[in-house]
Amino acid sequence: MRNPDVEESVEAIAGALGHGVSVEDVDGVLLGYSSHQSTADQVRVNFLLSKKVPADVSAWQLSHGIATAVRPVVVPANEQLGMLGRVCVPLLVRGFRVGYLWVIHDAEESPDAILGALPGIRGRLDQLAELLLDTNTPESEARRRREALFLAACAGDSDAVDTVAGWPEVYGRAPWVVGTIMERIEDPDTALAELADPEAGVLLQRIAALHATVGIRPALFSAGAQLHAVILFRDLPGRAEHEAVLKRYGTEISLRGGHPERPDMLGLSEPFSDLRRLPEAYTQSKTAVQAAAVDPGIDRLVDYRNTGVYQFLAASRRPAGAESVYFGDLAEQDRNGELLPVLELLYDTDGSVADVAARLHLHRSSVYNRLARIRSIIGADPLRGRIRLELHLAMKAVRWAARPRI
Repeated sequence: MRNPDVEESVEAIAGALGHGVSVEDVDGVLLGYSSHQSTADQVRVNFLLSKKVPADVSAWQLSHGIATAVRPVVVPANEQLGMLGRVCVPLLVRGFRVGYLWVIHDAEESPDAILGALPGIRGRLDQLAELLLDTNTPESEARRRREALFLAACAGDSDAVDTVAGWPEVYGRAPWVVGTIMERIEDPDTALAELADPEAGVLLQRIAALHATVGIRPALFSAGAQLHAVILFRDLPGRAEHEAVLKRYGTEISLRGGHPERPDMLGLSEPFSDLRRLPEAYTQSKTAVQAAAVDPGIDRLVDYRNTGVYQFLAASRRPAGAESVYFGDLAEQDRNGELLPVLELLYDTDGSVADVAARLHLHRSSVYNRLARIRSIIGADPLRGRIRLELHLAMKAVRWAARPRI
């Protein structure tokens, strides 16, 4: 489907250059062309009719390095193909390739005049590239196909893993880290409503993740799924760029989803150098982001290794806090939610009563009174040995049971 905004931008560029131009995506699909087509050849005519670059023409163009070029490329004429010379302008957004703009010229005309005019319309070319990133790129068949293949690899498809391993942006970039990114949706009704249109939800994740990672050095590829997105990073020191991805993602998904910004979270796997471990790393990243979703004590940008007991809970089939007799007795008596929060904070921080009182805005005497009530209910000291371990684990199991399913 032709995009009016793309068409308008293409017409403006054609007018500025005084030549007919066309735009295609990275898969060779026609996205737009100018009405100014005074110079044309058989290849151009067939392209405008079929909307797709033929294989032989594509091979000729690719042989001149357009797939990796970051500057305009002169592609000479090919008489056998019925093709005049043309200039290819790679369209990139912060280093991410979104398509190509083609400017055809007469046989007797030098491409130098076109090359000389391009710097003067740099702003228009950048605007067109941003427009393609915003509209056509996420919807392109090539992008959809690659994202589906990447998600299949994450799910354990060995053939997909082998294919992804050969991608230019992945090959030779080990060690890698997998990230799972999502919003924290507190209201279950809101979460249910956003599941009502799965296709729209996936598209929102795809667009938000793509925009969040463009130009980010360690981000190699992203794919959208329902309620979350998956990102393959190169493992590099520091987390500043991951923080930038997290911030961009939150901005993009709230803007395009039409709702206020929500807390967003990014869980990162352990580094790995064998891509056959991609499914395991994906599972780790999901565990990390799920732990961040249910436990306010865990940072919103979290490594799998820092999720503590949730690593064990994720490996358990049915962890449940109610299986602890002490926890069951305590939860039954804590109808106002006054006792368990105090106890959990003491366990999590290993802090003093004064620290807990300050964080919960209580008097120290109130904390001591609540600890006394807990001892009375369970008939044991909740701050010692096995009782402490049992209650702490039960609390985390209850939190884990409320994790978002992704």
